[in-house]
Amino acid sequence: QVQLVESGGGLVQAGASLRLSCVAPGVAFMSYRMGWFRQTPGKEREFVAAVSWSGEDITYADSVKGRFTISRDDAKNMIFLQMNNLRPEDTALYYCAAGMLLTTKQSDYKYWGRGTQVTVSS
Repeated sequence: QVQLVESGGGLVQAGASLRLSCVAPGVAFMSYRMGWFRQTPGKEREFVAAVSWSGEDITYADSVKGRFTISRDDAKNMIFLQMNNLRPEDTALYYCAAGMLLTTKQSDYKYWGRGTQVTVSS
């Protein structure tokens, strides 16, 4: 069972930045499209960003465009989510995921981490 591991979450004030990391040990990393999702209590998990295996194709949720940047380091089997100008509505548990398609649908992702909490105070 492949387990992705996220890190980098924390408690910050509105306007601050955080950089989330996700390592994917044991995964044929370069074969996978990688994505970030987030979830708040009582709500469905929502798409945040995704990057193709080559790193050339990237897609973002409208709510984070211009503020968040997804990237990958294949040599380290890692992806990152640079989050700038954070807002209270960005507060959520952030998950990374690996799948075979560059898609916004969580059902298309095969492997998941357990999440890292991001809390943004106003």
